[in-house]
Amino acid sequence: MQENQNNVSADYRCGYVTLIGRPNVGKSTLMNHLIGQKIAITSHKPQTTRGRIQTVYTDERGQIVFLDTPGIHESKNKLGEYMVKVATKTLEEVDLILWLVEPTTYIGAGEKMIIEQLRASNKQVILVINKIDTVPKEELTKFIEAYKKEMDYADIVTVSALKQENLEELMDVIFSKLPYGDPFYEEETLTDQSERDIVSEIIREKALRLLSDEVPHGIAVTVETMKTRQVSKPVKKKKSKHVHPPKKSAQASPTAEGAVPDLEAMLAALSGGESDAADVQDVDNIMDIEATIICERDSHKGIVIGKGGSMLKKIGSQARGDIEKLVGCRVNLQLFVKVRRDWRNDTVQMKNFGYKNTK
Repeated sequence: MQENQNNVSADYRCGYVTLIGRPNVGKSTLMNHLIGQKIAITSHKPQTTRGRIQTVYTDERGQIVFLDTPGIHESKNKLGEYMVKVATKTLEEVDLILWLVEPTTYIGAGEKMIIEQLRASNKQVILVINKIDTVPKEELTKFIEAYKKEMDYADIVTVSALKQENLEELMDVIFSKLPYGDPFYEEETLTDQSERDIVSEIIREKALRLLSDEVPHGIAVTVETMKTRQVSKPVKKKKSKHVHPPKKSAQASPTAEGAVPDLEAMLAALSGGESDAADVQDVDNIMDIEATIICERDSHKGIVIGKGGSMLKKIGSQARGDIEKLVGCRVNLQLFVKVRRDWRNDTVQMKNFGYKNTK
């Protein structure tokens, strides 16, 4: 087999592939399973993905750079406009488009809008009908025929991202449509997302999954600090032969009359620290992380915190497990909640929260 100067075979294929579609069709779930690792957050709520997330898959056939994008929807604020612009602009930058749809014969206004953009892009389009685990197999043909009437495709593949059905077939089809060439990234490269970015998204994912429907679209997460410190490994204590009286339960120190309690400090403590951290064996490091959940209203802040800090503690506890898998050590996660009214219509605040203008 002939090889080029970069030690890759002559039939090595490389290219950029974007996943587009309406909100909540399973783009992030599909991308995570295709690359074999969770990078993009997922939830049952639409518009979970807010920016472009790049991941890299490499094997002996070649290299695919996946671009996961926000769902294309009717914008109701500047954040929505930003998300749609990110998705549509990506069409100009790729070699191949995966258009994800749900198994249905109804082609609505949202799908019609996407079809117009696909036609204008002049790019190869693979129609991916997702969620086939939710319908009888014998009905798939009528869904395929309904979409075939709308435009021509480079190929059509039916999959279940959730159940991981037909994903190898989809990968074979993707590689067959990409141009020959050298890899863009080193083989071990997985994503362009920084560790801080991923931590922020993990926290937002847990909030999306736990909070009521009226809150999630109005929240953002910023990671203020991430610092690793050395700790001594715990020493096993010998059991004492003496019987000690039970310790008195810890009580909060009384607040001086007229003084205002440090609510933020109390909430940070409630969101969990080292004592709540998952059991990571043979590690002598702890990463201290401080993050802030931003919401738009005072009433939303109360929901995020929960009664006695219960919701904030749940968010912190669930996020901590995933973060520890990411960073490979114990995590001391401190969460705070702040209100920034109508931040989704404020371009300066959007930029501060990581949603930068797309040229």
